[in-house]
Order: sequence, then structure tokens, then C-alpha cells
Amino acid sequence: MDKALGAGDRSREQIFDRLVRVDHAGEYGAVRIYQGQLAILGHGPQGAAIRHMLDQEKVHRQFFEDTMAAQQSRPTALQPLWHVAGWLLGAGTALLGERAAMACTVAVEETIDAHYSAQIASLGEDHAGLSDRLITFRAEELEHRDLAYEQGAEQAVAYPVLTAAIKTGAKLAIWLSERV
Repeated sequence: MDKALGAGDRSREQIFDRLVRVDHAGEYGAVRIYQGQLAILGHGPQGAAIRHMLDQEKVHRQFFEDTMAAQQSRPTALQPLWHVAGWLLGAGTALLGERAAMACTVAVEETIDAHYSAQIASLGEDHAGLSDRLITFRAEELEHRDLAYEQGAEQAVAYPVLTAAIKTGAKLAIWLSERV
């Protein structure tokens, strides 16, 4: 687990706090992205799919909020930034069209898939319960990605550029949230 998070000499408790903090930040951001998409597309054909994804992300976020409270850890200090940036990313891509919003979903969920996969691989038996939840959450994130592909994500204008930019931003957000 130390290597995956770049923890150096941190204690297992500090590493766990960092893991929960970054995962909470990601789920918090995902909720805001889908809320931004709903603000623009909520009454259109994508509305039901976006609401479904939002509902699952809220469950993920709540799990990490409860876990942070139980271990008396804190969210990232960047949460106010993710509050605004997540909503703007969701609404901004939705303003570009339904396919661009779905391209955003693909980019974010593929980044989270890689992130959760690395965490699952690094968690020991000490945290089997967390690993089980991450496995479940990862499966739901992949469901969101697949739904976005079905909804035409790859037909978005400038799909490769758009998804590459969003993936880079998501990776930066992960890196910052682990540390701040």
C-alpha cells in the first residue's frame, strides 16, 4: 500500500487516511460533475442515465464520508475547489452536447478505474472490507463508462482531445487530493 500512494515513512493509519481522503474527493467531484450535467441535460434523453449514475456516486461519497467520520480524518482542503470545478466540468461538457457529456463520463470513469484498481491491488488483508467496497464501486464506475459509450461518447466532437484533457485533469486532482 505504501508504494501505490507514495507514502514514504507514513504510518499505516496515515496511509489509510490519505486513501480515504482522495477517494472521498473523487466521489465528491463525481457527484458535482453529474449535478452539472443534470442542470443542462436533466430534461433530455440522457437525464435518466445521468440521474442513475449520480445516485450511485452519492452512495460512494457517503461511504467515504462515513469512513472519514469513523476514523476522525478530514476531507481534502481542496474540496471547495472540487465543488466548483466538478460542477463546471459537468455543465461545460453538457453545454457542448450530450455526446461530450458522455465523453466526460468515459474519461473520468476510466481514470477512476485505474485508480481503484491500483488501490485494490495495494490493500492488504487488514483492509479487506475497504477492498470489497472498492471492488463494488469500481464495477459501478465501469458500468457508467459502458453506458456512456452506448450513448455515443466516442462520437463527441474532438473526442480524443476532450477525453485526454479530462483524464489529465482527473489525474492531477487525484494527485493533489492525496496530498492536500
